[in-house]
Amino acid sequence: MKKILLKIGGMTCSACSTGLEKYLNKQDGIIAATVNLIMNNASIEYDETKLDYMGIEKLIQKAGFESLGIDKLEKEQTKRTKEKNKLISITILSLIILYISMAHMLGLPNIPYLDIEKNAVNYAICLLILTIMVLYIGKDILKNGIKNLIHKTPNMDTLVMIGVLSSFIYSIYGTIMIISGQTHFVKNLYFESAAIVIFFIKIGKYIENKNKDKTKEAIQELMTITPNKAIIIKEGKETIVTIDEIQKGDIVVCKPGEKIAVDGKIIDGITHINESFITGESVPVKRGIGDRVIAGSINYEGAISYIAEKIGKESIVSEIVRLVVEATNTKAPIAKIADKISGYFVPAIIGIAIIALIIWFVITKDIAFAVNIFVTTLVVACPCSLGLATPIAIVVASGKCSKKGILVKTSESLENAHKVNTIVFDKTGTLTKGELTVSKIYCYSKLIEEVIKITASIEKNSEHPIAKAIIKEAENRKIKLKQISEFQAIPGYGVEAKYENEKYWIGNKKLMKEKNINIPNIKDEEQLTSEGNSILYVAKGEKLIALMGVKDVLKDNIVEVIKKLKNEKIDIIMLTGDNEKTSKVIADKIGIKEVISNVKPKEKAEEIKKLKKRGLVMMCGDGINDSISLVTADIGVSISSGTDIAMDSSNVVIMNDNLERIYDFILISRKTIKIIKQNLFWAFFYNSCMIPIAIGILKPIGIIMNPMIAAFAMTISSLTVVINALRLRN
Repeated sequence: MKKILLKIGGMTCSACSTGLEKYLNKQDGIIAATVNLIMNNASIEYDETKLDYMGIEKLIQKAGFESLGIDKLEKEQTKRTKEKNKLISITILSLIILYISMAHMLGLPNIPYLDIEKNAVNYAICLLILTIMVLYIGKDILKNGIKNLIHKTPNMDTLVMIGVLSSFIYSIYGTIMIISGQTHFVKNLYFESAAIVIFFIKIGKYIENKNKDKTKEAIQELMTITPNKAIIIKEGKETIVTIDEIQKGDIVVCKPGEKIAVDGKIIDGITHINESFITGESVPVKRGIGDRVIAGSINYEGAISYIAEKIGKESIVSEIVRLVVEATNTKAPIAKIADKISGYFVPAIIGIAIIALIIWFVITKDIAFAVNIFVTTLVVACPCSLGLATPIAIVVASGKCSKKGILVKTSESLENAHKVNTIVFDKTGTLTKGELTVSKIYCYSKLIEEVIKITASIEKNSEHPIAKAIIKEAENRKIKLKQISEFQAIPGYGVEAKYENEKYWIGNKKLMKEKNINIPNIKDEEQLTSEGNSILYVAKGEKLIALMGVKDVLKDNIVEVIKKLKNEKIDIIMLTGDNEKTSKVIADKIGIKEVISNVKPKEKAEEIKKLKKRGLVMMCGDGINDSISLVTADIGVSISSGTDIAMDSSNVVIMNDNLERIYDFILISRKTIKIIKQNLFWAFFYNSCMIPIAIGILKPIGIIMNPMIAAFAMTISSLTVVINALRLRN
């Protein structure tokens, strides 16, 4: 089983993408195919024993489209000049056609030798030639319509093609009759209708494509975010190379004001780096030796050297682009409904148009009028706005999320986020920073600075997280550590060592009991426990000299975030493997009332299953220990530090530690669904109003629609949907 992403040419509307998708999914050897109109690509999963790359390209060609090769998700250099020139040409020709055919109706001066009454033959032949030129420029629409009809995937272009060619062929018949002497047929020519329909469709597609390009901007900005060149250390000298020449393990130099070329780890220097394009946070972050840097981020004031770790497709930027594109390739449930409706809609409209043609011909015996009704019905009912309603909004929303540092892997999670009524948070690393910090010290014999010096000097030989917290405290206080002797780790208890020839015991309460060390300061011990601390007992010989409270620190804005989520009527639950007492202390500080503690990873998933009975559940964790519960939840959200985003267990990745992005994600989801519903309403409302008028129901009261007005109305409908979706960008 293989998966490829192909660039597709020849797609002009949402019905094209739907038709191609249906066609591919019917083919033997293709497991699943998703066609993305906005990105102009197709994600195809296929059985390599039955089908190969060349075979897939042939299938796409058979369907009436063109495979432009593997989509490398690179920056597109849009070729708008050719399209613009075509539009200018078709505009000039259409205006000339309109003037020739309607000047006499508007009281404008007639063009010599083209008078409708005096020179009917010249008039008809001139309109025929000009219309052929317009149809030639718009031949892609007619071509697609014919191909889709042949492949039994009729779409918007099929409706336009049938309508335009019906008008054109009937007008050719009229021209032949005029040449043969029956000049009264001059009143039954519809060349201008055929030309103006193509003109309006072309205008609509041009503006629509221009607007669709805007929705790609967030993705395209990421594609070009990395610099073209960089400096590496080669044979002891600084050498300028292209980004493609950088290899893993190379030492790269980044000077102030320059961009980071590839993902790597700093080995020299300290600086502040702007990672806003990844994290959505505009405040530069401090980075020094041992910290990782991300390609495309901007180095502010310090020169740094770093080892290249991830290059090309392995980089975080490439991974983000892949995730965003995959999200736009998945279909939200609401989009699937619209696609299904569109699939039945086109054949139904063709049927309605044919019935209207027959009925009006029987009633009026006027074939020209019946053809006019037929063409108008086909043109006005084009389902482009219906098909665009959902995908355009999903893509704009995905781009908006990526700009805020929210990576949405599936459009389904984007659609469902606003329906979440329970959010479950892991504690360590999610609600807290995941780094232990010394919060309080009770000192009983020496000065605090001296106790920290002794404890840190001994603990520097330990790998325990609490030991690291003590060492960090010493570093913050700029305390110089001393050498110790006879260090010994006592697993499950603590450590022992000699400091300036004195024996020290540092560890938990069990160690104190083991060494018969009395703990007289019960109130201090209780105070530290009540505040959610883990306690480190420090003893010199048989005497307790200090109690150190160490605890995980809450994230800076967590209280405000929880408050905002609760204001949205969402139940907030803490789910943790930590003990009940510590968990409740932290939950109380944050404002979380419901706590489920002392649970193992597998048990977490069971708790999520129980909570799902209440409604839609979102689980938010660090993406590692919480992988089972993230998969079990309706929407799994991983908190990423920005260095590891390939978290398969989650649906959404927050590219920094700012949990406020969850609130933003829910708001974007809500606004997206609102926009989609508005789009679907206007698309259905438009068709509901226009089709009855097009088939001539209002003729008894003198209201009739012609193909030109139908084409204009259909274009406005599509543009309304696109412009409405673009509001999400703000």
